[in-house]
Amino acid sequence: MTIVLATKNEDKIREIKEILSDLPVELKTMADFPEMPDVEETGATLKENALKKAMEFHKFTGLPALADDTGLEVDALSGAPGVYSSRFAGEDASYADNRKKLLEELKDVPEDSRTAQFRCVVAFVEGSYEITTEGIVRGKILRAEQGDRGFGYDPVFWVPEFKKTFAEIDPEKKNLISHRGIAFRKMKAKLEAIFKEKMY
Repeated sequence: MTIVLATKNEDKIREIKEILSDLPVELKTMADFPEMPDVEETGATLKENALKKAMEFHKFTGLPALADDTGLEVDALSGAPGVYSSRFAGEDASYADNRKKLLEELKDVPEDSRTAQFRCVVAFVEGSYEITTEGIVRGKILRAEQGDRGFGYDPVFWVPEFKKTFAEIDPEKKNLISHRGIAFRKMKAKLEAIFKEKMY
């Protein structure tokens, strides 16, 4: 089976391909379909956005599609940036721009109120068949960046169990514990069941 990953984010693609590496599928990406128009993420929730991206890619390519939407939800900001995480500082914001805005928003927030979580929702669409999975990791937002691995908000997201930020954790270990790793491993298990039982 060939599945298309509905993303052009190279960092995500690398992580996802590693997690799904032993599935009996060929994974294609947006790079294989350069004529595919961008999908506007207009959903009110991560689930809505993930499903919309998967549906649009499935319709355009005719292939089963996998998509995810991921957000950082900060308790002191009432769950923001959430669905706007990738464009928190503006439509063309860089990772650094978004982190800078986040730290500025939280500059007066005390240590015990800097809790947050990464949430990832993964959607699979093939014809009328749709499934979603979710992964969540709790942590806190530091006052300054630490580490040079990872991407996005990783340098400011502190994981208490490891006493490190995501940007300080080895990529293989991060894939085991991260929100995206959790969500995609759940999806992997569902896809394995689908392949085995031909449920759709």
